[in-house]
Amino acid sequence: MHEQSLIKNLIDKIHELAMDEPGKPIGVRLRLGALAHISASHLREHFDREILGTSLEGLKLEIDQLTDIKHKDAQEIILESLKFEETDGH
Repeated sequence: MHEQSLIKNLIDKIHELAMDEPGKPIGVRLRLGALAHISASHLREHFDREILGTSLEGLKLEIDQLTDIKHKDAQEIILESLKFEETDGH
């Protein structure tokens, strides 16, 4: 399934980025293009299922959905940002 490979790649990228940070990731913001061929609710469902039982379980997902089909990112799912828990000394 195409959605599963997209979500798996996204989760892999989050894991990779999290390795370089001292705190645990607690939130992620995605930008979902109007022509990305997956709805925000379907994306959330796949995302939550994929992180279940991993170090990312409980990660809060925020999705900004683009509505403009002419936007340069209309077909994309873009990782906008990761939020990490505060650590001592930061």
